[in-house]
Amino acid sequence: MDIQGKTVLVTGANRGIGAALVRAFLKHGAGKIYAGVRDLSAMPDFNDGRVSVVQLDITKPDDVSAAAQKLGEIDVLVNNAGVMTGSDILSATSAQLAADMDVNYYGTVRVVQAFAPLIEKSGGGVIANVISVLGLAPMSYAAGYSISKAALLSATQAARASLKSKKIKVVGIFPGPIDTQMASRLPIEKTSPDVAAEEILKGLIEDQEDIYPDPVSKQVSGIWSSNPKGLEHHFATM
Repeated sequence: MDIQGKTVLVTGANRGIGAALVRAFLKHGAGKIYAGVRDLSAMPDFNDGRVSVVQLDITKPDDVSAAAQKLGEIDVLVNNAGVMTGSDILSATSAQLAADMDVNYYGTVRVVQAFAPLIEKSGGGVIANVISVLGLAPMSYAAGYSISKAALLSATQAARASLKSKKIKVVGIFPGPIDTQMASRLPIEKTSPDVAAEEILKGLIEDQEDIYPDPVSKQVSGIWSSNPKGLEHHFATM
């Protein structure tokens, strides 16, 4: 797709991959970028008149409805907002599991449902969901997160089938370890958010259906495509 002049909404745009995506869309010539954020005071200054901040807590239906009414039409939606409780499946509380699902699955699906008609109204476009390599196979220390991202993968595939006739392309983005606050406790090498965002934009421009924006995710993609069970076993050792 051609980014030039497009109207874009990025959720979770206040930090990490979300903020980096706003900067990348600006660099590639987007015409208007709506930066969705739960806490307006947490939004950085992008120092560009093309960026408008939008109050958007994706766990609140009223926030999502109000944002959809305010924006009117968009061409590109990037569902980036996400959380990770870091819970093990044997010790996770219902509240921990619900927290992951409420944002990563239900919240994201809520945004897709609200904004898909606006993209259709503009003549078609793209919905890109930031999933995770843990949506392909789980790691035990983040079971709730992995489960919610696996659900989001399935929802992404379902939306892809449903929206094809409406000229809306649905893209899955599968980051590995990115140097964000969410991954700050992981003692492994991480890719910078800006590098990952550039790879995501490259994938969107090249019309890739699944985007693996960092070295680890590219390696995981290779394992997943040839031996899904092997990926499960590989992650089980980590």
